[in-house]
Amino acid sequence: MKITGINYNINSIIPAVLLLLVAAFPLKAQDGVEEDERVVRKVADYILKEASFEFEGEEDQKIYASVADIPKNVEVKFRSKYGEWHYTNGVVNMAMINLSDFLGEKKYFDFAANHVAFGFNNYKFFQKRFKGDRRHHQYPFGQLWTMEELDDCGAMGASIIEVYGKVKKKEYKEYIDNTARHITERQERLDDKTLVRTFPQKMTLWADDLYMSVPFLARMGALTGDRKYFDDAVRQVLNFDKYLWLEDKGLYYHCYYSDSDKNGVAHWGRSNGWVVEAQVHLLEYLPEDHPQRGDIIKNLEKQLIGLSRYQDEKGLWHQLLDKPESYAETSCSAMFVHGIAKAINEGWLDKRFASVAINGWEGLKKEMIAEDGQVDAICVGTGIRNDLVFYYTRPARPNEKHGVGSVIDAGVEIIKLKKLLARG
Repeated sequence: MKITGINYNINSIIPAVLLLLVAAFPLKAQDGVEEDERVVRKVADYILKEASFEFEGEEDQKIYASVADIPKNVEVKFRSKYGEWHYTNGVVNMAMINLSDFLGEKKYFDFAANHVAFGFNNYKFFQKRFKGDRRHHQYPFGQLWTMEELDDCGAMGASIIEVYGKVKKKEYKEYIDNTARHITERQERLDDKTLVRTFPQKMTLWADDLYMSVPFLARMGALTGDRKYFDDAVRQVLNFDKYLWLEDKGLYYHCYYSDSDKNGVAHWGRSNGWVVEAQVHLLEYLPEDHPQRGDIIKNLEKQLIGLSRYQDEKGLWHQLLDKPESYAETSCSAMFVHGIAKAINEGWLDKRFASVAINGWEGLKKEMIAEDGQVDAICVGTGIRNDLVFYYTRPARPNEKHGVGSVIDAGVEIIKLKKLLARG
C-alpha cells in the first residue's frame, strides 16, 4: 500500500490504527458508566446539601437545633423535608444506603443513620405535646409512634432494619419488632389475608401498599430467619396480582374496592412502580430454595415486559401509563428503569430488554435531571379517585421525595447493567 510516496504494510498498520482509535475513543460503555456515576452522585449530593435535621418555628421561622430549645408555646415544623418521618423518607434512606454500599462511601449511609437518629432523639417531645388536634401524619414524628396504616411504618421500618445492621440500638430493634407486629397482626386484611387499608375507605386495596409491606417483610425474614415473613410477602405479591392485574393491557390498576368487587379507573404510573419495587426487594432477600421464588420471578417478568410496551420515544413513561397524552413522570420511569436493569443483572429477565432500561435512563438524564442534581417532574402524593381527571391533573414538582430515591437506585443498577453488558 502506498500513500504520499511512502510504502506501508497493511498488516502492521491496522493494529496501530486500532490502538490509536481506542486511545482516542475509549469504550462507549465505559464512558457512559463514568457519566452515570457522576449523575447519580449529583442527585445524592443535592439531597445531602438540602437536608437539615433541625426544626423551624411555624410563625417566626426561628431555627431550633434541639427540642430542648423549643419554647412551650411555640409550634414548629421540620426545617427540611428530609428530616420528616414519612414513607418517602424510608425510600430515600434505602436508596442512599444502596449508593453507599455501591460506591463504598460512608457519607451516604450516614445520611440515613442521622435521619433515623434524629427521629428517635426527638419524637418523645412531640408525643407528649400531641393533643389529637391534627392527624397523626401531619404532626412532627406522629407516624413514628402511631401506626395506623402501612405507609406509617413499612418503608421507614425497612430502612431502619438497614440502619440497624450497622447501628445496634435497642430502640431501633423495638421499633422494628413493633412494625412487624403491626403488619402481621394489626393491619386489616381480606379473608384471604391480603393487606388492605382502613383509610380513607375501609377494606380497599392499594397497589402502593405492596411496597409499604413487602420490602419490610422481606428484610424481617432475613433479620430473624423466620420463614413466616417471607411466606407473607410472597402471599401479598401474588394476591395483589390477582386483584389488580389487567391481562389485556399488561398493567396494574391503582386500587381494588372489596365492598363492590371492582377496580378503580387508573393505571397510575407510580402505583405500578411500587409493585415493581416490592418484587425486586423481595427477590433480593427471598431464599433461593423458597418454593414460590419462581412464581415471583415469573410475575415480575410478566410485569416488566408489559411495561416495556408503554415507553415513549424519549425513553420515559407517563403519569397514566396507557394515556400517552398525560405527562411524562419521573418517579415511575425511574422505578421501571431500576426494576428492568436489576432483573437483568440478577438473571430474572432476559438481556434482550436491556435497551429498555438504558433508553429509560438516558431519557431521565436528558429530560429530568438538572446539572446541579435537581430532579424534575415527580408527581406529588396521590390518593385514589374514580375519575381520570384527578390523575391527569396531579401536580408534578421538582425534588419530591416520592421520586429522588428511585432515581438513585435506577442509576446504580444501570451502571451495573452496562458493566455486565461490556463483559458480554
